[in-house]
Amino acid sequence: MRLPKTSINLYSLNKSTYVKLRWIAYTGQLISVLIVEFILNFKFNYFYCISIIFFSVLTNIYLQLKIKENQINNFTSTLFLSYDIFQLGLLFFITGGITNPFIFLIIVPAVFSSQYLSLMSSVILVVFITLVLIILSFFYFELPHPGQLHFHIPDYYLYSIPLSIFIGLLFLVYFGVKFGEESRIRKKAFDKIQEFVAKENELLSLGGQAAAAAHSLGTPLSTILLTVTELKKEFSNNSKIQKDLDLLVSQSKRCREILKKLTLEPNIDDSFIESNLSLLDYLKEIVRSYEEISKKKFKINSEKYKYPINTGKSSEIMYGLRNFIGNANKFSKNKIDIFILSDQKITQIIIQDDGPGFPEDLINKQKLGQPYIRSSNEKAGLGLGTFIGKTLLEKNYANIKFSNFKKSGGAKVEIRWINKDLRLV
Repeated sequence: MRLPKTSINLYSLNKSTYVKLRWIAYTGQLISVLIVEFILNFKFNYFYCISIIFFSVLTNIYLQLKIKENQINNFTSTLFLSYDIFQLGLLFFITGGITNPFIFLIIVPAVFSSQYLSLMSSVILVVFITLVLIILSFFYFELPHPGQLHFHIPDYYLYSIPLSIFIGLLFLVYFGVKFGEESRIRKKAFDKIQEFVAKENELLSLGGQAAAAAHSLGTPLSTILLTVTELKKEFSNNSKIQKDLDLLVSQSKRCREILKKLTLEPNIDDSFIESNLSLLDYLKEIVRSYEEISKKKFKINSEKYKYPINTGKSSEIMYGLRNFIGNANKFSKNKIDIFILSDQKITQIIIQDDGPGFPEDLINKQKLGQPYIRSSNEKAGLGLGTFIGKTLLEKNYANIKFSNFKKSGGAKVEIRWINKDLRLV
């Protein structure tokens, strides 16, 4: 199984989408020019407009045919968006400047950039648009109009148009940058989730293959042991052969023990891979793996686990629980307590440790569970593990609550399922 690449440049434009949007824009521009000239009979320099649109069409053909990448990099995208601003500026210069009712369209490239490109690219495009607006406020040909009507507005109103567009530009670009950055952060985090789940699936696959091998080799080993036992009876008077046969028996038994350890369950039978597991089974398997590498004390309290519900073996639940238990193991001083309880309506897992607990500023702001968060506590991480665990478990109908344990001050994670939802996993 190939793992997803997480090093893909996040600042890029999808070429096919961008090309289609440009075709729509140029078609609309051409239709508008032809309607004003030939249907409304408003005379203006339409030939210049058509020439500008024709050249723009050539740039789009070049973009579609010559640039082979599906994702246009940040630099190239900025160049093409800058050209779009320049092209719109030329059209507006010929058709009324800032008095043209379509002047607001000049902010579209910058808003587009704020979602997909770097902050520097957005700043460059905003500055460029601002310069174009200033120029169009003072230098432009008259808006196309019938010969008997002259369109005129007061200067103070005229200059308020570019100001309002500029304010709208800053507003939209600011929020575009913020939402775009959040989207990129979540994309990176979800790529990490895919990576971890892929690794977990590989481990499960290897475990299944090992269990299958152990299951298949069980019968030949039993046959070897039976044959050696019969040979020992036949050559009971030959001490030299007896030693060799004893060695065969001991090594066969050793092979059998090794193969048993490779299975998910120590007892080999026809159902060598357990397909239905309860949450307690998940916890025992995860804790057992940590006990082998950690000196800290793990304790699972299942006294109130009265209504166990079996689910299919889910790598997402397994890795989600492993993340929270791993965090508890990482930050605890000596011990990790895990409580599992259930009644007829809900099933709940509580994981708490005796460590420093979650940073209070993140709990108060309810930011826990978000990726790449920053805390005033320098020892705190970026929250990626918490985000991954929370996302995987919530995908499987769990509800997660974070808090600090009042007695010890350690971290406390409560994972809760409604039983009818848990049965769907």
